[in-house]
Amino acid sequence: MRLTLDPQGVRVLVVDDEAYITDLIATGLRFVGFEVDTAADGREALAKVAATRPDLVVLDITMPHMDGLEVVERLRRDGVTTPVVFLTARDAPVDRVKGLHLGADDYITKPFSLDELLARIEAILRRVSPSANGRGEMTVGDLVLDQQGRLVRRGGQRVDMSRTEFNVLEFLMMNVGRVVSKQQILEHVWQYDFGGESTVVETYISYLRKKLDPLGPPMIHTMRGVGYVLRNPAED
Repeated sequence: MRLTLDPQGVRVLVVDDEAYITDLIATGLRFVGFEVDTAADGREALAKVAATRPDLVVLDITMPHMDGLEVVERLRRDGVTTPVVFLTARDAPVDRVKGLHLGADDYITKPFSLDELLARIEAILRRVSPSANGRGEMTVGDLVLDQQGRLVRRGGQRVDMSRTEFNVLEFLMMNVGRVVSKQQILEHVWQYDFGGESTVVETYISYLRKKLDPLGPPMIHTMRGVGYVLRNPAED
């Protein structure tokens, strides 16, 4: 995966009691330019957060001494707002909900794709630090969004978009591979709630599909009852 932000100087803490997973993630993150520290359990994770002040933590849930849920609970209780991505074998909805309610920013289940993890990390860093725009260009497959020039191209062909269409697509690309709810799109693009029965999001998703789908395989997918997700067709 090609990052669209500059990872230089961005420090990530990877926490997992399985050494091969820690090494795999750390190697991948260092390869693309992140600074990486590691920890093998919850207690060590808390100490590393205090000592190194990472910009983001990738955190396993099931660990000895102190699990990931308790780590996040303690961090948030102490006022530490460092973004956290849970990486775990627990895939039950109740586990996802509990982790997110405690203050985690995302949740990825094992087995996982390193490209997906990188995409989630980049999306979170963009949300918490909007100035980290790198070249100002976001790329997913053959879809390119130029944030500075506010231009969109697919397969090398320019796609004309209204201001709102551009903003919706930008938010979906910031969260590539991640399902976002209608409410999240409303809050990001329009900054207020249109009401639960509003069809404005569905309308703009339809506009985007009509402009992008003729140029290649569908990229924006509906997750019924949940929201929408933009995916690279090459990875489906």
